Amino acid sequence: MEAQVASWDEERAERSVAVLKAVADPSRYRLLWALSERELPVSRLAELIEAHVAATSQHLSKLRAAGLVTSRREGTRIFYRAAGPQVRALLESAVLATDAVPAPGHPEAAQAVEAAAARRQSAPARVARARRPAAEH
Repeated sequence: MEAQVASWDEERAERSVAVLKAVADPSRYRLLWALSERELPVSRLAELIEAHVAATSQHLSKLRAAGLVTSRREGTRIFYRAAGPQVRALLESAVLATDAVPAPGHPEAAQAVEAAAARRQSAPARVARARRPAAEH
């Protein structure tokens, strides 16, 4: 039985890339992992990633802009949590993907890099497209 692949339009692809970019930072990945387990205040999250509260707030702002976390205020404290179970699924998928890729320095890793380079050389050239400026948040 063949799996059906969802049709991708330009807007959906851009949103997906924005999510991947938001997760593509080790600190943000760790924040999301913690928030996929429980709700936490910014101060505790800063301790978890060993960063200043201001830097942690910047990371959380990027995650919120990507739709990966939600927040609530309780007095002067702001609590964050993952936007839903799909966030944990995304993080676990990344772990599974890394398990399938050979570690750097492993002989299979060098072969994979060479194969990817060969595919890029044989692939047709892509037309450059103008990029839209990122939305301000």
